Amino acid sequence: MIGLVDYGCGNLRSVENALLKLGYPVLILDKPEMLEQVKGVVLPGVGAFADAMSTLTKAGWVYHLQKYVWEGNPFLGICLGMQLMFEIGEEHGPHKGLGFLQGRVVKFPAGLKIPHMGWNRVNILKPNSLCTEVPNGSYFYFVHSYYAEPDDPACVLATSTYGLEFPALVGQGNVWGTQFHPEKSSRWGLVVLDNFGKWVNSR
Repeated sequence: MIGLVDYGCGNLRSVENALLKLGYPVLILDKPEMLEQVKGVVLPGVGAFADAMSTLTKAGWVYHLQKYVWEGNPFLGICLGMQLMFEIGEEHGPHKGLGFLQGRVVKFPAGLKIPHMGWNRVNILKPNSLCTEVPNGSYFYFVHSYYAEPDDPACVLATSTYGLEFPALVGQGNVWGTQFHPEKSSRWGLVVLDNFGKWVNSR
């Protein structure tokens, strides 16, 4: 069973429908205690870093998600969900994130039209479980105005380019994050979600 965190800032139904289409049972998690019922978690996200963290904090998610991850359970953050995995987000001033990965989330430089929206080619830097059978250079769908700057370049598994090169896929240990929306990325996005599901079921 894969859990989708419902904290009011996520694109739940699209992710749920994609996972169900792939044959994975899904449980919508509307309270932190439900984490005990699932083998892996997806944190989707649309909106602002500060608002999302405020909502997660008030609803008691932060401690429980951190405990879930630190116990070694599979975790996937999508778009804002990926950005929340980092220590600090700079939208509307610095705000503390979940801290699964070291680094900051910063705004695209002035002069670029934001949000960055549309299909972009993804460059896979190193083989990884989520990109199994995904051809290098495949296109994925992005919608974002901020991007991650990890402290450790080793966690960047794939990049894309919009004025500058930015992380499109990050991963370290049992945590993964996609800046793109796999649930909106047609064939190769479904492959990424399927690879996550297979990884969850193999543990």
